[in-house]
Amino acid sequence: MNSKLSILVVEDEDNLGETLVEYLNSSGYVSNLAQSVQEARLKFSQLNPHIVIMDIGLPDGSGLDLARELRAVNKELVLLFLSAMNDPETRVMGLEIGAQDYITKPFALKELILRLERISISSEQLKAHPQEIVHGPLKIWFSKFEVQDAQQRIITLSQKENAILELLYNKKGEVLNREEIIEKVWGNDKFPSNRTVDNYIVKLRRWCETDPHQSIEIQSIRSIGYKLVIH
Repeated sequence: MNSKLSILVVEDEDNLGETLVEYLNSSGYVSNLAQSVQEARLKFSQLNPHIVIMDIGLPDGSGLDLARELRAVNKELVLLFLSAMNDPETRVMGLEIGAQDYITKPFALKELILRLERISISSEQLKAHPQEIVHGPLKIWFSKFEVQDAQQRIITLSQKENAILELLYNKKGEVLNREEIIEKVWGNDKFPSNRTVDNYIVKLRRWCETDPHQSIEIQSIRSIGYKLVIH
C-alpha cells in the first residue's frame, strides 16, 4: 500500500531533509524534498503528492501559510507538521488548518513511519471510496481529479481545473469574479492573467456541454466572472 503513496517533505535543514527522504523511500514510500516555500510550490504542482510533511520555519515564509495554500488547492491533501515549535497555540493552528498529525522535533524516525502508516490507511480508504457527485449524466470525483461526461467518458482534470471546478461547485449559484478565483486557486503571490482563468473555464465547459440538458452549467457574468448553476 505504501509504495503507491507519494510524499513531499518540506524541510530546510539539509541533513534532516535528506535523511527523511532516504528513510521514507527505504520504507516503501516515494518521497521528494523541497527546502523552501518556492520550491515546495513548484514540486507540489509537478508531483501532486498524496502526503505533505511540512516544517513550519522555512527560510522564505511560513509553513503554516504554505499549508493553507496547498489545502486550498487540494482539500483531500494529507498534511503532517514536523516542527521544533511545541507551543499549544502553534499546534492548534496546525490542526485547524487540517493537519492529520503534528510531530515535534526531536523525534524517532520509526515513530514517523508508524504515524504515517496510520494516516496512509485512512488516505487509501478515502481514495478507494471517493465521494461521487452526480447531476444528470455528469459525475464528479474531486478526490480523484476526475469527471465523467454525458457519453460516460472519464476525463482526468489537471490540479488547477479540479480546484476551479470545486471552487465554483462549492459556491454554486454565486457569482465569483476572476480575481477571487485567482486568489483561491493560485494564491496571493501568483498573478496569472484573467485570460488564464478563461482558458480553464473553456475546458470545463466542454465537459459540461456534453450534456444537452445542461445539468451543470458554468455561466459567464459579463465583466465580472463566472457562476456554476445546477439545473
